[in-house]
Amino acid sequence: MIRDVAVILDERFRPLVIPTARLEKLAEGCRWAEGPAYFPAGRYLVWSDVPNDRMMRYDETSDAVGIFRAPSGYSNGNTVDRQGRLVTCEHGTRRVTRTEHDGSITVLASHYQGRRLNSPNDVVVKSDGSIWFTDPAYGIDSDYEGHKAESEIGACHVYRIDPQSGDVTVVADDFVRPNGLAFSPDESRLYVADTGATHAADGPRHIRVFDVSEGGRLRGGDVFAICTNGLFDGFRLDDAGRIWASAGDGVHCYDRDGTLIGKILVPETVANVVFGGLKRNRLYICATTSLYAIMLPVNGAKTF
Repeated sequence: MIRDVAVILDERFRPLVIPTARLEKLAEGCRWAEGPAYFPAGRYLVWSDVPNDRMMRYDETSDAVGIFRAPSGYSNGNTVDRQGRLVTCEHGTRRVTRTEHDGSITVLASHYQGRRLNSPNDVVVKSDGSIWFTDPAYGIDSDYEGHKAESEIGACHVYRIDPQSGDVTVVADDFVRPNGLAFSPDESRLYVADTGATHAADGPRHIRVFDVSEGGRLRGGDVFAICTNGLFDGFRLDDAGRIWASAGDGVHCYDRDGTLIGKILVPETVANVVFGGLKRNRLYICATTSLYAIMLPVNGAKTF
């Protein structure tokens, strides 16, 4: 254990943490902090405070914290595309949007085959411009993180938005509650969490891994890892292909073979993470009511 923050479960984790690094609390006062997205050009972070229907902003150069957008459509997951634009999953409006450089908002997806989406949750952008997102029902289950409603689709899927046509297609339809997702550094694999245990005691609490084929097709879907404390929610990969995943007691680090090799302990349940900083070696952590960060001797996979 390093300063009561890092737990080494496998010697492969030891070089991935700094003995003198500390977990910094950067902001507090959220109801459920989620969906961090880092903007390297401005050196700032945007994240969602879902039940409070707002998005927050942290300035890395000054430590200033403020409201980025309110109301936010009960935003949840966020990411930055290759043109530096914010892409957001909105529970309340049941859509995926893009914030343009001039501040205007473009709706990327709101329906599938004429039926409204449930409540888009997390999103990633592939280098070819395609946008991949998950659509569980958390935003329509109650009025806490959106607006209570019946599902028009009747199931929870993983979707892809075509970069040329804008067509929305289902790429995986065998999830209970698809949640966080991320590509491997070379984009040959897609990892997707299933948090179905929120709705059934014996429901899934794992990450699955798929092979990505030409045209956006997925193959496989084996279980990559099962959460040992709470549930996986959001996660990101470093440039060596290791997964840094949210969990009940902090951030769990998995080697590429699926072995849990270590943890970063956090005093609140973690929802999501993102790598930021000038060298992508500062791990930002959204955990229940707060935003945390820790410096690491590893670099996040390049996504911008």
